[in-house]
Amino acid sequence: MRTANAMNKLFNPLVAIVVLLVSSVAHATLPIQTWRLANGARVLFVENRALPMLDVSVDFPAGYSRDEPARAGLAGMTLGLMQQGAGGLDETEIASRLADVGANLGTRFDADRAGYQVRTLSSPREREQALDMFSRILQRPEFPEAVLAREKTQLAASLQESDSKPSTIADRAFQKAVFGTHPYAIRGSGEVATTAGLTVTDLRAFHARWFRTDWAIVAIMGDVSRDEADAIAQRLTANLPRADGPVPPLPAVVKLAAPLELNIEHPASQSHILMGQPGMKRSDPDYFPLFVGNYILGGGGFASRLVDEVRQKRGLAYSSYSYFSPLAEAGAFQVGLQTKKAQSAVALEVVRETVRRFVTDGPTATELDAAKQNLVGGFPLRIDSNRKIHDYLAVIGFYDLPLDYLDQFVGHVEAVTVEQIRDAFSRRIDLDRMVTVVVGGAPAAK
Repeated sequence: MRTANAMNKLFNPLVAIVVLLVSSVAHATLPIQTWRLANGARVLFVENRALPMLDVSVDFPAGYSRDEPARAGLAGMTLGLMQQGAGGLDETEIASRLADVGANLGTRFDADRAGYQVRTLSSPREREQALDMFSRILQRPEFPEAVLAREKTQLAASLQESDSKPSTIADRAFQKAVFGTHPYAIRGSGEVATTAGLTVTDLRAFHARWFRTDWAIVAIMGDVSRDEADAIAQRLTANLPRADGPVPPLPAVVKLAAPLELNIEHPASQSHILMGQPGMKRSDPDYFPLFVGNYILGGGGFASRLVDEVRQKRGLAYSSYSYFSPLAEAGAFQVGLQTKKAQSAVALEVVRETVRRFVTDGPTATELDAAKQNLVGGFPLRIDSNRKIHDYLAVIGFYDLPLDYLDQFVGHVEAVTVEQIRDAFSRRIDLDRMVTVVVGGAPAAK
């Protein structure tokens, strides 16, 4: 969605450039420039003249965790409708003008963030028209009544279909069990009941409340100068309201008080199993030991222990995985797999024992060496295009990470020890306070 096919060939020269840049961590990978505008917006900028391309995004702390439970879905609906009528143009005109210059518009939406990003050629006509549309969408959304009614109808149909699927049922039960009353438990899309009553007034109020200049993170990557980047950032945020203080903090995620196991019947042929608990923040000091450790446990595909124990040795599932979702507050640590109903109990016990042994003993030195080789060797692919670099800029800005985060990435990975992984997992993963969700666990009745 973000990249036109006609532009793909332009990325190839960047691969060689980036590989050269990361060949030695002693040299700066990304010369990131950052500053604040007079209106409070923070700008992060990387100049790259190798390609006639420009990537720009603006993010706000307006993710679904800012929804009220009774209006779940408001944040997502607000973001979606901003591009469907803005600045005197309807959705068809906006799409047509972007397509006319080959620009690609996309959204970014999760528990913490909401925003838009545009990719365009950097030549004057194309850039001007793309930025004009982008500016209208961010600052002058109209939220047409007819479009809202249409979107609510379509969303209701989509949710009703999705809610019958075992994967959705498992995910919803897992999120509620892990986060309880915390805003992270809110469903980003909303529910049929909560979205049905949303009004244009609600959307306008949400936009005015959360899309504020002081809280904006503007990430710019590509073929423009520092002065041009500054002008672009000012243009995209100038007419947004100022905030009257810092971003309201989210409440802390509370650790689970006790284990919880949910068995939900479903006629599907396979059981969907999820296990986990609150994990880590994006700013967690144990980020790299947990990141590298999870790669060994269940994040490294066929190189991970879970796949080896569940699939390779026992053939209980095609795949199994684990991951952390680091957010402003502690996101979930999650383990998951699908397996035949008749063997769900066996598969779950294998998963539990595998996680238990890893938390208790940590990885072997051989496993850690292999993980480091894979992660360090694959690092250039993490930043082998303007789009990927731009995405990191947005993350660095939003979560206030060090500007040399990518410069230091390889070094941080290489510095992780077996002892650090074992210590971090033993403190963060409590095996006696796990949520376990099994959808379709019992064999179907004959």
